[in-house]
Amino acid sequence: MKILIYYLVSFAGQIDLKGNKFMWSEIRNLIEEVDYGTPPREGKLVNLTIDGVNVSVPEKSSIMFAAAAAGKPIPKLCATDTLEAFGSCRVCLVEIEGKYGYPASCTTPVAEGLVVRTTTEKLDQIRRGVLELYLSDFPPGEIADGWSEFHETLKKEGVSRHRYGQGKNHFDELLDTSNPYFLFDPSKCIVCSRCVRACSEIQGTFALSIAGRGFDSVVNAGQDENFLESECVSCGACVQACPSHALVEKSLFEGEYKHV
Repeated sequence: MKILIYYLVSFAGQIDLKGNKFMWSEIRNLIEEVDYGTPPREGKLVNLTIDGVNVSVPEKSSIMFAAAAAGKPIPKLCATDTLEAFGSCRVCLVEIEGKYGYPASCTTPVAEGLVVRTTTEKLDQIRRGVLELYLSDFPPGEIADGWSEFHETLKKEGVSRHRYGQGKNHFDELLDTSNPYFLFDPSKCIVCSRCVRACSEIQGTFALSIAGRGFDSVVNAGQDENFLESECVSCGACVQACPSHALVEKSLFEGEYKHV
């Protein structure tokens, strides 16, 4: 199986026997829907060790990609292998032997001979702290029974509550239900920019942007319009990319959607 993975990764973008180009989404379907976090690269293989597992991946691949290939997937929120690395969520931090600090694995390229640790007492502490910060501005009623990628990450890291009390939040932000196919619940948005990047990198529509800074950062459709009135073409790339179900298909809910 590993040989097949490396073959497909190494030759992603090359011509197959039918004269068609491999698509990364099609390759993923052959590998049990594994999300490698960052897109595959081509080139000579680089050897490194991740959590004691030796792995070889094409040069310029990210450490996150190598970890997934080694069967040691790293928690992430802003990363997915259909988009270029962004490095904003800080959940995917790792330790590299001989290196100072805790770099983001999605934006750190592999190098020959690297020894990487994806889980240590310190890393777990940092990661849980970051997730608690996200949780402090996430609707409490949406935590226990959630089924998004964000919720799965919380469960895997053992985070179900935060220590910050009731502070300023976005819980009362208005829903955007204007689009007939999906809705946007800004109270559940973690501002990871995956929807914005999907709109530009996958669809090329550039209908979405991040407006404001810090706490006031919000996802904007068009010129501060609702989704239906904006340049959005309802392709669904943003919905597929969203890790917290702030953008979610209406068909998944019976009756009227209500945030808790």
